Amino acid sequence: MTQTPIEEMDFETAFAELEATVRQLEAGDLPLEKSLALFERGIALARACENLLDSADLRVRQLAPAANGYEAEPFSSGTSGVA
Repeated sequence: MTQTPIEEMDFETAFAELEATVRQLEAGDLPLEKSLALFERGIALARACENLLDSADLRVRQLAPAANGYEAEPFSSGTSGVA
């Protein structure tokens, strides 16, 4: 089975594969070499997702600059009280 090159993936595809990779690794029933290969791909997927999010954030900030009365606030990963 041929894997799609990460640089050709959109965010949703990369994130879905990253989630599947994490589930496989958490199951813990893979041989060491397969686990290492999955871990390496997972790291690459996580970096790609981060880069795509950074790019989207930059685009939003450029579209809604503070000079127009809109100020983009940094994303906070803190809890919002929602369960």
